[in-house]
Amino acid sequence: MRKVKLELRKTVDQSYDILIEPGLLQRAAETVVQRFGRTAVAVVTDTNVAERYAEPLAGRLAAAGCRQVEVIAIPAGEASKTREIKGEVEDSLFASGLGRDSLVLALGGGVVGDLAGFVAATYARGVMFVQAPTTLLSMLDSSVGGKTGVDVPWGKNMVGAFHQPSLVLIDPAVLDSLPAEQFSSGMAEAVKHGVILDGSLFEFIEAKKDAILALEPETLSTLIERNCAIKAAVVSEDEREGNLRQILNFGHTLGHAVEALSGFKLLHGQAVAVGMVLEAELSADLGLLPESDVARLEGLLAALGLPVRVDLPGVSALRILEHTRLDKKARSGQARYVLPARIGAMTTDPQGRYGLEVEDPLVLKVLRRRGAR
Repeated sequence: MRKVKLELRKTVDQSYDILIEPGLLQRAAETVVQRFGRTAVAVVTDTNVAERYAEPLAGRLAAAGCRQVEVIAIPAGEASKTREIKGEVEDSLFASGLGRDSLVLALGGGVVGDLAGFVAATYARGVMFVQAPTTLLSMLDSSVGGKTGVDVPWGKNMVGAFHQPSLVLIDPAVLDSLPAEQFSSGMAEAVKHGVILDGSLFEFIEAKKDAILALEPETLSTLIERNCAIKAAVVSEDEREGNLRQILNFGHTLGHAVEALSGFKLLHGQAVAVGMVLEAELSADLGLLPESDVARLEGLLAALGLPVRVDLPGVSALRILEHTRLDKKARSGQARYVLPARIGAMTTDPQGRYGLEVEDPLVLKVLRRRGAR
């Protein structure tokens, strides 16, 4: 037998900056040209954002000297995060003649960021992209970390790639135009970060919730910075979810199931809020988390205008449980849960792994206690 070995021992620096400043979107064009030159830029956005933010940004990019600027707007909403829409965006890029040296700029919420990032990961075998999030959820969570993807009938984000952005531009001032329900949805991920890794952040949200909901600029910028720092620290240590990064999925195993079975009528953060309470109760029932911490979590989520019970008429607890088996963390058809030990720290098994198996009867018990039939 003859053998040829191909050595691929590479060390690639994929570090990037997350810039946070009110008014930053007004200067985004100059920042892009300064960082990436007068490249061709495809601004991928949605129909809610296109006229208000994307078209003006495109004009500023052209004025700053970008050799070509295209705006591609997808229909707003989770229903657009599909392989079909991804293909349409790619076809638009090809039709516009954008090459491998182009840059994709994702301007919008988590749906736009996930989809545009996945396009950037595969178009011409990979092009650079910039995240410019316009919702709170995307600012403090989904724009950071390089997870991209689309939904399929079998579950959320089941087809995708890890593709890190080259830059993240966060302008908290755009949150002034965000509906209150969308803002509260984003706060679910902020609370999650406090539970999984930083009890002082949880306390900050408890103490400052009125200022946060009032969009007080300095408080909001501090909130976003602290959340991005937590996400960055986790991703820096475990980019591809080998172990530690799994803690970012707290509330998501049951939350994704609830979200999907609502027909995506529940916003992502709303479903995650329900999932966090359910999974916190699982942890308490297992003797891992104090009941007082469950009550504290539930109280904060409710104060932020988020749901804390399952409200899916006609959907059984068993159906929710079955849907968890499609979760990306599932192994051998069994869902894995990341469970808190206290607010600010997560539980591991004896081998130091965060993904834990929980027996089905206990999951069903908690689901029924929290409103599932």
